[in-house]
Amino acid sequence: MALFRGKIALILVVIISLMTIQLPVMAEPEPSEAAAPLPADDEQAMQLLEKSLSIVEIDKEIARIQENKQALKTDMDRTNSQLEQQELLIIDKREAAGNVLRAYYMGERDFMYSALFSFRQSLSSWFAVLDYIEIIMSSDRDAINQYVDGYRSLQNNYDKLNAKKDELEAVEQRLHEQRERVLALENQIDDELAGRSDAEKLRLMMSELTEYWETVGIEEVENYFRALAAAMEELPGWIQDNKNYLDIDGLNYTLHIPQDALNAFLREQDKRFEQFSFVFNDGKVTAQGKTANMEISVTGHYTVENEPKNGILFHVDELLFNGFALPDTTRQSLEQQFDLGFYPGKIVSFLKADSVEITDGELTVKLKVKL
Repeated sequence: MALFRGKIALILVVIISLMTIQLPVMAEPEPSEAAAPLPADDEQAMQLLEKSLSIVEIDKEIARIQENKQALKTDMDRTNSQLEQQELLIIDKREAAGNVLRAYYMGERDFMYSALFSFRQSLSSWFAVLDYIEIIMSSDRDAINQYVDGYRSLQNNYDKLNAKKDELEAVEQRLHEQRERVLALENQIDDELAGRSDAEKLRLMMSELTEYWETVGIEEVENYFRALAAAMEELPGWIQDNKNYLDIDGLNYTLHIPQDALNAFLREQDKRFEQFSFVFNDGKVTAQGKTANMEISVTGHYTVENEPKNGILFHVDELLFNGFALPDTTRQSLEQQFDLGFYPGKIVSFLKADSVEITDGELTVKLKVKL
């Protein structure tokens, strides 16, 4: 029973501490004298918690890189095996092609032409000889073509293998860099905790924050990104229904989307956006929302991309979860999973994006007709 009461007291301490740094709102527990809450302006504690969250997320990136590395190695082993088989097959083709070329070079095929031009029988027999010669020459061409095609295929696979080797080296470099990042963060945390009397309490808070992020936070962030991606799929249709936002001047089109109009559109798409809004300001887009349990803020910018298809793509520059900045690995992962861009070709098939600009309160996209 004493052990049970001890665990309860420890949990209450953690909850009080988490509340002081704007983690999810919970019912206020009874005050505990075991440990006082962190001061609201304890910037070092906030940074320690943020670093601990970054370690968790970078570790995920390391796991993704390791999976990619293993997949590359498996693919390279398979390619190597295929190359060995191709090399054996091409030996026979090379020999056959060499025999053909040698025959022509040594004049061993001259009898065909002599037979053809010295033939004195009927015309039908002459055509029969011609067919016979054509069969021989066709067989010769096939032998040479098979070798040439096989050689090209072999060389192409060698090029692919070399590209995979380069990719593997890049992956290993990224893996090394991310491991170094984690090690540096861990050392920073250890050094900073060493000078604090509340080190154990902070370690416990880091563990609780990590658990909350992994069990609730990341899922909620992904749900918002998923809902935004689904809404952006519908944006071209909404623009078609609201052509007052589209100015036409000859072959040039300009799309003006006020932030208020975009927010109204989003709330039509998903009720969760009733507590979420877009703000356009000074070249940046900020999407932020707050519920009873958490606060999410995403800041980014748009660029025009032509490959693989023309579109206005959104890039995440900053991602905050309850005030904690998540690392670039998390932002990049979310970008890859969820497409928050939109594609002018879905508004009118012959349009393509030319430029994008964000001013205070408005997104402006210049479009041109595909020529």
